[in-house]
Amino acid sequence: MKAVLPALARPLLEPHLPGDLDVAWFASPADANTMIADADIAWVDMQPTHLVADAIRASGPNLKWVSTIYAGLDAFPLDVLRTRGAIVTNGAGINAYAVAEYAVLGILAAAKRYDEVVRAQDRHEWPKDAPGKVELFETAALVIGYGAIGRLIGERLEAFGVDVTGVTRSGRDGTITPDAWRARLGDFDWVVLAAPSTDATKTMIGADELAAMKRSAWLINIARGDMIDDDSLITALKTGQIAGAFLDPTNPEPLPTDHPLWTAPNTMISMHLSGRSQTKMFQRAGALFLRNLKAFLDGAPMANVTDLAAGY
Repeated sequence: MKAVLPALARPLLEPHLPGDLDVAWFASPADANTMIADADIAWVDMQPTHLVADAIRASGPNLKWVSTIYAGLDAFPLDVLRTRGAIVTNGAGINAYAVAEYAVLGILAAAKRYDEVVRAQDRHEWPKDAPGKVELFETAALVIGYGAIGRLIGERLEAFGVDVTGVTRSGRDGTITPDAWRARLGDFDWVVLAAPSTDATKTMIGADELAAMKRSAWLINIARGDMIDDDSLITALKTGQIAGAFLDPTNPEPLPTDHPLWTAPNTMISMHLSGRSQTKMFQRAGALFLRNLKAFLDGAPMANVTDLAAGY
């Protein structure tokens, strides 16, 4: 059985791999595309993510399992993977703590307008009053996508006294279903996007949704940039239809220097740094891969198996 694995992970993985596993270590996209042709197992994460799709398309009929550190599968050719009949395990949870902390950082920065505090410091000014006076205590948050990251966001906000409502596909554990959150948008002070990227989530926040939010509410996006209709958001920010937006991802990325989001009022952009604001991702990814490799070889249940039909 052949596995194509990243050379960067070799020190973490090689001492723990079975001796009879034929391993090809790729160091470049060209290596990955060549090595995957007859591979049974592939971990071919690369940046930019279109290189991952190229590698998967170069795979052959032997491909049985694809492992990725990414939580979302929007960069993967799902049609090819379905044709191959491959199992795909994702990295949900690997960056969950870091991304959840970033979401809470965004909400705290919005509540206290810490962006304005930093700008005052840059100008060597001593404000006579605080630019942001919102207390998180007794506010309400809607977290759209209550998976590994969303639950951690909810737990941390609840510690601040925030009333949290999560959205899940099943409506489990007191959450609401995807058909119910739009009717309740006006109930929330913080609308947090933490859902996986699928066809159903593209531009899920548009003019109607923004109009339904409180004028004092903030939109917090730590999911994918294409979940928001940017034109509608910019209009809402310029007209004061919502209080502001904290955007970790954008669409496209990097955001062009002349894009109007950079100068939209009451907007904070964190350049999709949430998942990078940690030091343990690769170690966690390696440990997850090794656990799943043992399960795969033993025919046992694997962790983080995705639903290719649903796209996550």
